[in-house]
Order: sequence, then structure tokens, then C-alpha cells
Amino acid sequence: MAKFIVDGNRRLQGEVNLQGAKNSALPIISATLLCSGESVIHCCPIISDINASIQILRYLGCSAKLSDHTLIVDSKDMNRCDIPENLMNEMRSSIVFLGAIIARKGKAKLYFPGGCELGPRPIDLHLSALRKMGVIIDERYGLITCRVKDKLHGAKIALPFPSVGATENIILSAVLAKGTTIISNAAREPEIVDLCDYLIKCGAEIYGAGESTIYIYGVDNLTPTVHTIIPDRIVASTFMAASAVTGGELILNGIISSHLDGVIPLFEEAGCNIKVRNSKLKIDSPSRLKSFKSVRTMPYPGFPTDAQAVMMSVATVAKGTTVFVENIFESRYRHVEDLTRLGANIKVANKVAVVEGVDRLFGAKVVAKELRGAAALVVASLKAEGRTEIEGIKYLERGYEDLEVVLSSLGANIRKV
Repeated sequence: MAKFIVDGNRRLQGEVNLQGAKNSALPIISATLLCSGESVIHCCPIISDINASIQILRYLGCSAKLSDHTLIVDSKDMNRCDIPENLMNEMRSSIVFLGAIIARKGKAKLYFPGGCELGPRPIDLHLSALRKMGVIIDERYGLITCRVKDKLHGAKIALPFPSVGATENIILSAVLAKGTTIISNAAREPEIVDLCDYLIKCGAEIYGAGESTIYIYGVDNLTPTVHTIIPDRIVASTFMAASAVTGGELILNGIISSHLDGVIPLFEEAGCNIKVRNSKLKIDSPSRLKSFKSVRTMPYPGFPTDAQAVMMSVATVAKGTTVFVENIFESRYRHVEDLTRLGANIKVANKVAVVEGVDRLFGAKVVAKELRGAAALVVASLKAEGRTEIEGIKYLERGYEDLEVVLSSLGANIRKV
């Protein structure tokens, strides 16, 4: 098993070109199934989750080739409507194929998805919405079997929680359905907007993406197109965190600053100087950070749950106390145990984590247990004195492309062995 070896306490400096957003690329890859022909997706990150999606496409009968961050998908020969359990277990986001397969083939057979263990993430919202659109669903022994008697039809769907995955599956099902679909309390994330932008280019009629109510008017067919994935705001937050803990100075190229509105104020509160111009963000970090009092994860445009772990690494070396409240997932503090191995002072009670900043962190052997927690351990190791060994980096590689290579170019002493 591969691991990272990090000799920490080195200041980072330089420029980073942001990768495409994982959470945008995955639903768009699924959406290529709705277009019988060749779609071209630029700025596609080369990460294991994307590789898993490509395997699913090929299993379904599509051709898919990823080269130099451009993914070319031809779905005209799609001849299957099922995904085997081993492919579904590769990532949680595999469930987003459900809506697209049903819309294309009128039936689907999938297993419950795998991915990082972050506590209960039921897909009940996905299934109840599909039932309203005319899908007959049978669930047993971990297998979901779906069929449509005639044709998917539009529906009024009010989500009790603005679930990103449920919103995506409803959109993918509705674009080719008969009639109008209205999603109330829809997720507003930039990745939802990017999915809708792609589908609109293909000929879909979607209005209100990025707002709490989305209107989808079903069309007869979609035409393949060329699309560029938005930059990854969580990866941007990770590099900002790496700069902050090391007292570094970084320039991030290719950002969309509005996507970071929930994150930037915390870095400024910690004492970092941030300047944004066009698609560049410069972060200049002090030698000692200040605590940023409280962090509450919320659906977009609030603070993203995916950035909670790396911000906790920042808080571990900030002067003062920071309180985290995790409102999205039940088990999103799995990185805390290993941060404390590095010398962090963190106390957890249910949804709340209280971080008392320390003067120094120290290298140790730690094990990542999920994607964002792995990133948090890397960020903390960059500050730790001595050597840190991080196992479980397979989780990190689900969402970060060549992270050790980029960090090395910025002055970090990190290598994969």
C-alpha cells in the first residue's frame, strides 16, 4: 500500500493551477449517457473517482478515453442498464448514474453505492423523487431494480433537505421526461449549475439552476456537446489551508472567487491577506494564525462540509479556540484521532468539535480513513516538526490529482512510497 512521507515545517511558496472539480465532473460524465453520440469534456481531473466512472461507462457499452485532462465519451452504443456491485462500491457518487440510465433506457439495476464512510447518507430522497416521476422501484438485498411502464413524466418535487445527489438525479431524469418538473428546496452548489450548463448546451430546457427552485421542461432528445469543467473549490480550499499553516504565500490560478465566498472570510479572520483579481487568488499567510471562532457546515452558499477537515488542520495551530459544528454528515470527524496523534488539542461531542490551537505539531504515523480527512492530515503534516507517515492515501487520490507532486513544487518535502 502506498503512503506519504512528509518532512514538515517548510514554508510553501509559488503558483498552483487548479484541477477541474470532481463533484462537477462525475454528474456530467453520467449526463453524457443522455446524448447518443460523442461528448468532449475538458479540464477533467485525473483521479481514481473519474477512473471508476470511466469503467462504468465502458461496462454500459460506451467508449470513453481520457487524455491530457480531456474526456471523450461516445454513448451511442450503450447496451446495458445495470451496474455490478464491484463498480458501485468504488465511489458514493456512482448513484448519480441511476437517473441517467433510467432516462436513457427506461429501466435500471444498481447496487447501493460505496465510497467514504461518513455516516448514514440514505438515498431515500433519490428514490422517492423517481417514484413521483413514474419509476417503479424494488429494493431488496442491497439491489435497486427500477423500471418505467411508459415514459418518465414531470412532477413537483419538494426536497426536505437540499441534497446535491438527489437534485442531480432528478435533473438527469427530468430533462428527457414528458412534461415539467419543478424541484423545490433544490441544492444550489456550483456543481449543480455546471451540470445544468452542460445539459443546456446539449439542448435541455432548465431554468433556475443555482437557486432554490429549478424548473425543467422535458425535451425529446439531447445533442452531444463540448464542455469545460469548473475549477475545484475544495481543492482550492486545501491549498489555501496548506499556505496558511506554513506561513506561506501562494497564487491559485483558474479560480471562480464567488465559489469560495463561504471560505475566504475564515482565512481572513485567521490573519491571512487575500487578494482576488480575475481568475487568480493570492494568499499571504502570517507566521502565527489567529483562531476563527466558529465554523458551521451548511449547504451552499454556506461553509462546505468538504472543507471542514482541512480548516480544522488550520485551527490546530491557530492562537485561540475554534468551535466546529458539523451539520451535514454524522461521522465527519474521523480525522480528529490522527490529528491528535500529531499533537493537536481537539475535543469532540456529537456534532461539535472544539479545537484549542497549539504552538507546534509533531510528526507521527497516521492513517487516513476518508477523502477529506486524508487532505487534512496532509495539511497538518506540512506544519508538523519531524517526519509524518500517512497511510490510506488511496482515499486522497479519489479527489486530488498528484497532490504530492504539486506540493513538492511549492517547497514541501513530501513523497509517495
